[in-house]
Amino acid sequence: MMTKNQTIFETQVLEVGAETPDFKSIGMAILFGNEAPDALRPSCFIINVKPLQDTIKPGMSLIIGNQTYQITAVGNEVQTNLGRLGHTAVCFTGETTAKLPGSLYVEQADYPDIKVGSQIKIVKA
Repeated sequence: MMTKNQTIFETQVLEVGAETPDFKSIGMAILFGNEAPDALRPSCFIINVKPLQDTIKPGMSLIIGNQTYQITAVGNEVQTNLGRLGHTAVCFTGETTAKLPGSLYVEQADYPDIKVGSQIKIVKA
């Protein structure tokens, strides 16, 4: 019997900030719930805030649209911030040590094409 990957977080992009392309050059995508402060909104992908079903750990997968990235490191504030505020910075740098407490690090790969309506999931195998 095949076991289905367990989804521990699932949301959708509601709004794409005008300055989000600036962050592509540094391999970062900032997610924030609808309560994002006005000063930060332009640099964020606004998402639906959803509770997390489990603890995010390295080795899990972040899926954005049809692209899948392996999670390499998880900052110690990601769990709380993502679940409560819909907020984290996704770094596409492949680092295995979380330098920033609010950042989620994934393998280095092509930057995703994130649009309004894009699905974002975190799954464990």
